[in-house]
Amino acid sequence: MPSPADLFESVPGAPDVPTGLPLVILLTGFTDAGSAVAGLIDHLNATTDPTPLAVFDNDVLLDYRARRPIVLFDQDHLTEYRPSRLELSIAHDALGQQFLLLSGYEPDFAWNAFAGAVVDFVEALQVSTVTWVHSIAMPVPHTRPLGVTVSGNRRDLTAVHSVWRPRTQVPATAAHLLEFRLIESDVRVAGFVLLVPHYLADTEYPDTVVTAADKLMAGTGLVLRMDAVHERGEEFHARVTEQVQGSEELMQMLHGLEQRYDAYMAGREEAGEEAGFDERDLPSADELAAELERYLATRRPGDDDKQR
Repeated sequence: MPSPADLFESVPGAPDVPTGLPLVILLTGFTDAGSAVAGLIDHLNATTDPTPLAVFDNDVLLDYRARRPIVLFDQDHLTEYRPSRLELSIAHDALGQQFLLLSGYEPDFAWNAFAGAVVDFVEALQVSTVTWVHSIAMPVPHTRPLGVTVSGNRRDLTAVHSVWRPRTQVPATAAHLLEFRLIESDVRVAGFVLLVPHYLADTEYPDTVVTAADKLMAGTGLVLRMDAVHERGEEFHARVTEQVQGSEELMQMLHGLEQRYDAYMAGREEAGEEAGFDERDLPSADELAAELERYLATRRPGDDDKQR
């Protein structure tokens, strides 16, 4: 079994890291409904100027056959090899506040050693808080704000942000193990699980990126620039609305989702914060899902430009 120190290499010439910074964890893998995590990683890479501090070893952590690297082929030769990356970086927000960012693929192997390595980083750098984001598909309407489930030991965030508090068994992710180990080490941790409309789970849904960023800001005090993502979200909603309004059946099914969602939220407010949520309270939206997925999948690149 590899030791935590075997999993990564420190980047030569990396800057010194102040102690007491918040750590943001974004790992893609088992499920990423609406591309919330992947989209936010791309956005932070483009807007927060991350500088790598440590790069994790793909040969130890990654199953290449399940998630193959990309090569670029130019007519008769290869021009580039793009391996997956999992790295710890230091970045800064729109106000210049520094934070640590652990981002990339969820490890396929050596979870315990990986968790040990992250805990070592957190303790050595005296990280102030750890905040991570995940997203799952749920039978909820896209016409309502995205809800979240909050885990961890930050009760203040749970009280304000968590709309669904189930007692259930779910498949674990590496981030769940990290949360478990960090809480054992008395680190302040919050995990936000976004509840994404299941008929949009396989799309690149901009609202998920915006909501994920909002929750990270709530958990860390960082300020992130999200204007470009907001604009993409408006365009996305316009396309989905156009499709739904073109079908009476889809309109009725969406209205049913909205009614059940609103009834649940009203009941939750009346019952107080401890009210539970049961997916069976919402009707199936399989037909809506299939129709919208077909619509979004058949849109050719450039269709949006033609409509402008």
